[in-house]
Amino acid sequence: MRILGIETSCDETSAAIVEGQPNNYKVRFLSNVVTSSLNLHSETGGIIPEIAAREQVKYIIPVIKKALTLYSSSDQAKPESREVNNETMKQLNNETIDAIAVTVGPGLIGSLLVGVETARTLSYVWKKPIIPVNHLIGHIYANFIQRTDDRRQKADVFSPPIFPAIALIVSGGHTDLVLLKNHGAIKWLGGTRDDAAGEAFDKIGRLLNLPYPGGPAIEKEAKMGNPKAHPFPRPMINSKDFDFSFSGLKTAALREIQGVRTYSSSESRAKSRESREVPRDKFSTGSNNKIISNMAASVQQAIIDVLVTKTLKAAQKYKVKSILLGGGVAANQKLRDELQLKIENFKLKIQLSVPPKDLCTDNAAMIATAAFFNYKKVPWQKITANPELYFE
Repeated sequence: MRILGIETSCDETSAAIVEGQPNNYKVRFLSNVVTSSLNLHSETGGIIPEIAAREQVKYIIPVIKKALTLYSSSDQAKPESREVNNETMKQLNNETIDAIAVTVGPGLIGSLLVGVETARTLSYVWKKPIIPVNHLIGHIYANFIQRTDDRRQKADVFSPPIFPAIALIVSGGHTDLVLLKNHGAIKWLGGTRDDAAGEAFDKIGRLLNLPYPGGPAIEKEAKMGNPKAHPFPRPMINSKDFDFSFSGLKTAALREIQGVRTYSSSESRAKSRESREVPRDKFSTGSNNKIISNMAASVQQAIIDVLVTKTLKAAQKYKVKSILLGGGVAANQKLRDELQLKIENFKLKIQLSVPPKDLCTDNAAMIATAAFFNYKKVPWQKITANPELYFE
């Protein structure tokens, strides 16, 4: 079965084709095209929904055509030599596509509508079934994709996750822990009460005058910093539930930044903080600044400590065989390394599954894969966008 996936929940516009066989736990990656309006949002320090949706209206059809083009190209022919035009698009679909998968939520309503209405139209015109997909569940299924375009992930070494599994979904607007007993059997364990981890990275990055998005920028700065320089709180790290809260960390970072920016009139306070107190203009340089690097490293470590501790706690409680990471923050290498290290230190017989970094951010391959393993087709007339969609 081959599925065309469409993803437009935020500022990315993506189309992909994946292929899988019944009773097979692997899905092959055939094509995945992603374009983004991130460069426009970087100028404003955050996503402007109207701009994102307008760009997606322009991108959606070219992206779908390119996904079909890349798949249809032979080994000998370059993709551009087999370009899909309007006349051949329907014929090519009938030869290659068995179903259409589309993100229906959560996300920005304008962006979601671009993908949903496109998928509905194609489903009607092509007479193909359509499968609605929860974007958050899609992030989980990035772990089930076999990359045929990646030499490091050959068929004989790719190992799909084993059930039961704990999944940590950590993206810009969500931080959630879920238990997967099997495909389609998902239990939500806990989530963020206020700021998600990705939001904390973005907001603190803005306070540090780092470029948007804040997560990658903080990770880059943190490599040159001391994670113990600032004793930031680890919110809810010892709570008995599996919820998260990062607004307190954001506030603590703000206060620390304000303290660094301000000269103290008290001599004793000046001595105790002399290693951190610098003029505001020096703090605002945004690069090659030890103070910023130390702050970034300390913030990153605080967030990772909470994520790793909560995830391992859930894994041990439910006696799982796998831990899955998903979402944009899952691309953070230190998070990956520390989670693997703790699993080894605790001598846990748990397989850690992390997607390739380019599949951590929003993409249509994960949406198509989620649809393959949770194949529940819905009449195109009943497919609707739901920006508030969560775990059912």
